[in-house]
Amino acid sequence: MRFNKIILCCLACLACLFVAGQLSAQVVGKATKGAFLLKNATIETITKGTVKGDLLIEDGKITGVGSSVAAPASASVIDCTGKFIYPGFIDMGTSLGLVEVSSVSLTRDDNELGDIKPHMEALTAVNPSSVAIPVTRVSGVTTVIAQPGGGLIPGTASLINLVGYSPDEMYAGFRAIRLNFPSSGARGRRDRRSPEDRKKEEAKKLKQINDLWEEAEFFAKVREAKSKDASIRQEYDPVLEAMIPTIKGEQPVLVEVNREDDIIAALKWIKDNEIKAILTGCAEGWRVADEIAASGVPVVTGPVISIPTRGSDRYDRAYANAGAMKKAGVTVAIRTDQTENVRDLPFHAAFAATYGMGREAALEAITIVPARMMGLGDELGSLEVGKVANLFICDGDPFETKTQIDQVFIQGWEIPMNSRHSLLYDEFLERSPGVKN
Repeated sequence: MRFNKIILCCLACLACLFVAGQLSAQVVGKATKGAFLLKNATIETITKGTVKGDLLIEDGKITGVGSSVAAPASASVIDCTGKFIYPGFIDMGTSLGLVEVSSVSLTRDDNELGDIKPHMEALTAVNPSSVAIPVTRVSGVTTVIAQPGGGLIPGTASLINLVGYSPDEMYAGFRAIRLNFPSSGARGRRDRRSPEDRKKEEAKKLKQINDLWEEAEFFAKVREAKSKDASIRQEYDPVLEAMIPTIKGEQPVLVEVNREDDIIAALKWIKDNEIKAILTGCAEGWRVADEIAASGVPVVTGPVISIPTRGSDRYDRAYANAGAMKKAGVTVAIRTDQTENVRDLPFHAAFAATYGMGREAALEAITIVPARMMGLGDELGSLEVGKVANLFICDGDPFETKTQIDQVFIQGWEIPMNSRHSLLYDEFLERSPGVKN
């Protein structure tokens, strides 16, 4: 009996070793930090043209860009002859880190109960170990907004860098309340509400927002008075507390709106309430591009690779939307509005470039434009001395599908260039044991 137990224990140990060996082939490598000298590259700075030369990374920052950059003896040298260096791409609208498998509710953490919940921070729900994060970053996308969904005010979105062991470590310095602006449009083919009922619901939700703003403004005034007079008492309210930075204009509101009429209504609401805002979505922005431009409100549009909002529109209307708004004078950034396919951000920008936006503007729309939109133009979005070292090395135009990305750096960390996709590809390319005929 004792002998059998010993055999069973041995077999269990062997099984564990076997499984560990199999799992090790599916583990993404670790990032490494240090000083890196990227030599002999074509550097696309975005803001200062194209530079032929070297780029130095130290302590997570870019410390040198030019034809003759002095580097410490300890720096790792990477030969970039024939290669290009671009700033890391920024996606201003994703569910990355919040959703693992869209069709499995247990893996979704992007939608809390309730209709108005600005105090719900998406950052706290970000999963740093999400399988989709390595898949995304090896495609040159280094920084994204993780945004909540569902309800009138789903919560507060946060900007994250795609490296780190905790949400706080990934946080990249920007957060904003997200608002799904009320719409009088149908919710889809199965929406059986009459136009009158849709209008009534739109008015009801707009009243909810206006009442909230009034209450939050009063709450902020009482808070300010309390800071000067300790005798003033104020009950804690997490919803109104979360609204204070927005009421004070310290952070913008991400106003999700898509229909032509709704965009006009949203612009009026923003102006009447003197709100610092960024329009997101804007699928029909091209129809009212002049009005958006006149308002001065910036836009984050996307997905670009999509279908038209109306059956009467041209097949390429979604592709041309960003370019049409840019041409009218709107400040435009591009997003994917995706989870698993955030990696396709360069191709959304490529479609926008091809259909009227132009390559330079499309490149800016996923680098320096979103950085400036978030007030982070001095830290992200271009390759300049003093900025965070978020960048990648590639062998061609990142808007072309044939281009290979050789190396990615995020906050100065040299990122491992493997992911769940590449690991599975390698495993099944060299199957052992192979398939028997």
